[in-house]
Amino acid sequence: MPDQPFDELNASVKEIFNSQAVEVRRRPNKSDSAEIYKGEEFLGVLYDDDDAGDGMQIFNMAILDIDLEGDFDADDEDDA
Repeated sequence: MPDQPFDELNASVKEIFNSQAVEVRRRPNKSDSAEIYKGEEFLGVLYDDDDAGDGMQIFNMAILDIDLEGDFDADDEDDA
């Protein structure tokens, strides 16, 4: 993991997130994916997309309700 060279992938992720603090880390005992961190905060998992072809990845990020506190109120959605 991934199809493209690791240094190139790390540079691409920094550019996509517009942050030098974001980095790709290899997963211990896993070769099919990598983890994305911002500093020491875990952001998500990056997988090669086997169905899409070379150089394509899938980024899987969980967003918890506590991550959205103050930014989004689900009750407000009904008022729109």
